[in-house]
Amino acid sequence: MTNATKTVTPVIDDRNAWRWGFTPQAEVWNGRLAMIGFLAAALIELFSGQGFLHFWGIL
Repeated sequence: MTNATKTVTPVIDDRNAWRWGFTPQAEVWNGRLAMIGFLAAALIELFSGQGFLHFWGIL
């Protein structure tokens, strides 16, 4: 009798790896950087009392 069950080790991609292109890793980094940018813009508005574009002199 042979054992009919196979054990397959899953391929685990490193979600924190820096990879170019439309990959899940790139989307994770894109989301992280977008959150940092949004937080920076919100803090500028909170502490300066001006909007982001007014703070930088664009408007």
